Amino acid sequence: MIDVSVVIPTFRRCELLLEAIQSVLRQPDVSVEIVVVDDSPEGSAREAVAGVGDTRVRYFQSETPSGGKPALVRNYGASKTNGRYIHFLDDDDLVADGYYRDAVAVFQVHPDCGVVFGQIQPFSKPDSAALADERAFFRSAARRTRLWSSLGSRWAVTASLLFTPTLLVNSACLIRREHVTSLGGYDAHILLNEDVDFFCRAIRAFGCRYLDQVVIHYRILPNSLMHGRSGNEKLIESYQRMYARYRAAHGAVEWLALKIFARTVMRVL
Repeated sequence: MIDVSVVIPTFRRCELLLEAIQSVLRQPDVSVEIVVVDDSPEGSAREAVAGVGDTRVRYFQSETPSGGKPALVRNYGASKTNGRYIHFLDDDDLVADGYYRDAVAVFQVHPDCGVVFGQIQPFSKPDSAALADERAFFRSAARRTRLWSSLGSRWAVTASLLFTPTLLVNSACLIRREHVTSLGGYDAHILLNEDVDFFCRAIRAFGCRYLDQVVIHYRILPNSLMHGRSGNEKLIESYQRMYARYRAAHGAVEWLALKIFARTVMRVL
C-alpha cells in the first residue's frame, strides 16, 4: 500500500506546481502518489503534469470549477487517493526533505495519533518585505506548539486553533486517510480558514503529534497571508461559522472552557 497520497489543488500556476511536485517526488524512504486537481476550466496544468513523466503523478480536472473554494477541490482529490496518509499540499509550497519519512514513523509509533504537523519555514523569491515578519510569526508558532505539546497536545492545540494566532498552515499537516472521510472533509462553506477548521476538528477528534523540525517551505506571495482576524469581514464570518459548528458538535460548555483556557492560562505561558 502507498504510504502518502499528496493532493495538490492548482489554478493557473504551472511553474510553482512543478516545483511542488518535484519536492514530493524526491522524498526518501516512503512510497508516494500525487493527485493533482486542476480547478481551471481550460485545464491549464494538463500538459505540465503530463510532462513530468512519472506514473506516481495523476492528473484530474475539476468536473465543475469551484469558483475559488479550495475545500471542494481538496475533497474531490481526497476521493482519488489510495495511501495510508494524506498530505493536502498547496501548489506554491515545497515539502522539506524527510518530512514524510519522519511523519510516517510517528504515525507508526503512535497508532492513536490522527494528525502529524511540524515547523513552517517561510520563503519568497525574491525576498519580500514581509518575509522577516512571517519568519518571526512562525518561530512564535513553533515555540507555542512545543509548550502546548507538553500540556497535552489535543486540548491545548485545539484551544489555540480556535482562539489564538494559528499554529499551522494547510501544507504543514499529514492526516490518516480514513479520518478525512469520517470528518466529512473540508467545509466548503468556510471560505478563508477552511484549513484551520478542518485540522481543528481532526485534532479534537483524533489527537496530534508535533514534529519539531521544518516540514514545509511556505512560499510568501503578495496578499496571500491572513494571520489576524480583525478588519476582514469574510475571515470574521468564517471564524463565526467555525465556532458555531464547534459548539453544535461539542457543546457550549466545552467551547467556553477552551476559550477561557486560551484567554487566561495560554496568555500567561
